[in-house]
Amino acid sequence: MENSQYFYRTAIFTQQNNQVALADIEQPDKISPLEGWMGIVISLADGEHTVQQLIDYMSQQYPEPPANIEETLHSVIERLEEGELLKLCDEKVTLPYYLASPIEQLDLDKARQLIQDDGYNERT
Repeated sequence: MENSQYFYRTAIFTQQNNQVALADIEQPDKISPLEGWMGIVISLADGEHTVQQLIDYMSQQYPEPPANIEETLHSVIERLEEGELLKLCDEKVTLPYYLASPIEQLDLDKARQLIQDDGYNERT
């Protein structure tokens, strides 16, 4: 994995009560909580930042960062990629409306229409 790559989410998420979870646009109350670091990475995966920027940011969250923080974040990113919840690319990515913010900040009717227009549900 190249730390110069940008990372972006491919799933709708919610961020409430210090918990990040995957959300279903058709059933917004139906959520799937994510483990701590996975949730943090998904919430930060805006397509505007590189893996290195993520590593730097997470390192600053600790008085003494874990020695293996880079390897840990690489592992988290790889697992999210395998689950098709996150992708990497060489250039910045502008997320569509329905992926850009937590579900509770979206106009759900607008999001549903854009999802239909984009064919997002057919993607795998």
